[in-house]
Amino acid sequence: MRFGIKIDCFFTLFNSKNEEAMENNLPHKEEMDTLTECMDVLRERGYKHNFTATKEDTILDDEKKEYRPEEVKISSFYRFEGESDPADSSILYAIETNTGEKGVIVNSYGPTSDTKITHFIEKVEDIQKSEHN
Repeated sequence: MRFGIKIDCFFTLFNSKNEEAMENNLPHKEEMDTLTECMDVLRERGYKHNFTATKEDTILDDEKKEYRPEEVKISSFYRFEGESDPADSSILYAIETNTGEKGVIVNSYGPTSDTKITHFIEKVEDIQKSEHN
């Protein structure tokens, strides 16, 4: 009987964390098995733009509006590793701009990473990681 109570408490705690993550419009662990799944969930929650890095200090949204590091915040980030090749590792950043635009940018790890993205992210001062991810 005590075992059943512990399980119920665990599920309540786990579900409340998921609800909190959903309130912040960020995917929780169950939704983040792959990069594609995580991107789909973020899109459903308003992260519509695909940002691209044009220089080390500028990213563009889909409408070619430029943003500098001080004009964005990283709401959260998600790391993914390739199943068969560790070199397939990537990181997805959920970005919000000072004008209210939301989107994502993806970078890889290691020698294949995009140095423009890496340098841009290093300059962003407002980087958060949701504890529920």
